[in-house]
Amino acid sequence: MDRLGFVQADPIRSPARAQDLILRHRVKDYRVGDLDRQYHDLQLEEDRLYAHGFMPQSTWRLLHPKTGQRLTAKEKKVLDVAVDRGRVHPRDLETHFGRKSERNYWGGSSEATTMILQRLHFHGFVRVAGRENGIRVYAPITQKPAELDRTVRFRQLVLTVAAILAPLSEKSLRTALVLMASGAPGLKVARSFVGKLIESGDLASAVVDGVRYVWPRGPLLRSKPGDTVRFLTPFDPLVWDRQRFEHFWGWPYRFEAYVPSAKRQLGYYAMPMLWRKDVIGWVNATTRSGKLIVEPGFKKSKPTDAGFRVEFEKEVARLDAFLRKREERE
Repeated sequence: MDRLGFVQADPIRSPARAQDLILRHRVKDYRVGDLDRQYHDLQLEEDRLYAHGFMPQSTWRLLHPKTGQRLTAKEKKVLDVAVDRGRVHPRDLETHFGRKSERNYWGGSSEATTMILQRLHFHGFVRVAGRENGIRVYAPITQKPAELDRTVRFRQLVLTVAAILAPLSEKSLRTALVLMASGAPGLKVARSFVGKLIESGDLASAVVDGVRYVWPRGPLLRSKPGDTVRFLTPFDPLVWDRQRFEHFWGWPYRFEAYVPSAKRQLGYYAMPMLWRKDVIGWVNATTRSGKLIVEPGFKKSKPTDAGFRVEFEKEVARLDAFLRKREERE
């Protein structure tokens, strides 16, 4: 987590949540739910960077202080309960405020108290202390993080995001920073800041086919790709910059979970398929009668050598073991 700086989260479990699928390629013997189980011991924070996800506290502190937002009377009462209890599950608030639903950000309905906790989290009054059965449990932020100079703070955030997604197009970095600012009220985005970091050498850059790519100062690590197949989540750092994806691999990847089924071209949760140094297509992974079914699709010619078939089956077996085997809870 310290090396990555951030892992994007997503609640869809098809075949597993994004954070687990991202980490399975990067942590030896990682299994579904390890991040949740070790969240407290690893001293992580769950919050929004350029997207919602998990991050070390060193990254999280750069997002604070968020704002001097004034609270409504109801929000103050919910915060008082959180302070009094020290740790609050949305269900705990039913005793104080009853059950009442309101329209959520996605057009559905959520408990009103859950929405209030989310707003308190957004404005920096509470933090996510962990999860119980997938539901966020909150705790009040009693000690505010030290306030950094705004310019210093923003510079570190720019370099942090650039490192997480490096190398990414300058345009995509600017997009990520706008998304970040939307989740950190009070953080002003200077549109010229990226250009200044390129000029100062803090961000290295190169122009490829008319597209400028950037990364934090220093050489990019190069390694020879092995004969390996990997199924990637749509939110993997390798996939996130859709402009880079299309530029590098020659076809546009689209996440279609929220596209009407009749209009999907790849599938509900199509996972890009990396073979050696090329993304040649995608797979859809589902479980039927307890058996993992992986159905591939190809945007390029399907490899005909035996090596690909062997490595494809190895990745299917790795994914199956990842989904089946879980560490026992302590």
